[in-house]
Amino acid sequence: MTTDTQAPTLTVDELAARAGVTVRTIRFYSTRGLLPPPVIGPRRVGHYGPDHVARLELIEELQHQGMTLAAIERYLEQLPADLSAQDLAIHRAVVASWAPDTVETLTREELDLRAGRELSEEDLARLATMDVLTREGKEGKDTFRCDTGQLRLGVQLLDVPLSLDAILASREVLVEHSRGAAQELARLFRSEVSQRAEQDVKSLSAHMQPLVVQALLTAFQRSLKEELREAFRAER
Repeated sequence: MTTDTQAPTLTVDELAARAGVTVRTIRFYSTRGLLPPPVIGPRRVGHYGPDHVARLELIEELQHQGMTLAAIERYLEQLPADLSAQDLAIHRAVVASWAPDTVETLTREELDLRAGRELSEEDLARLATMDVLTREGKEGKDTFRCDTGQLRLGVQLLDVPLSLDAILASREVLVEHSRGAAQELARLFRSEVSQRAEQDVKSLSAHMQPLVVQALLTAFQRSLKEELREAFRAER
């Protein structure tokens, strides 16, 4: 795996905090070949980059799906060696799409741990506006009903140089068009399976969901790159 365009600057302790795992876990994954070695800097200190963070998040998502360590190793071995942090995030999004919605009640400390950083009051307000979490009171302490499947994305959006209005408008566009695509695909598949046995229909549905999601993500990623490239070219 190649290093992302951002230079590796995280120590192993900082990587553990960012990914919400322990240093011992990182070292264990490294010995199993699940993580590439760090870049060795001055004083023989290892430094990690965004691709290591993305790889850890993908491993976490695979574990959430119930995959064993051996199965995760086989999954990662099949991935191209030169995937960037963005490419790994796409894979994680596909994996996460297989899981049902997961809403948990977290304390402030647990929320910060899941987020991989200490969240400010402004961060919490933005995440609440994005429907990632809702604040609750319990025995005089703050707790949060959190959509853990959306938390990572929400936290990443906190650092995107876009206004909250722009982020919410983008979500509305994505929801509207993805719902339309889902309806069209459902009509297409309905005509295809109308004459099939019930067991065949269930099998087709189970196989099609991850394939369709991956196809949509790939098509969208390519289309977005082309549109942004054209937009910046016109701007120049």
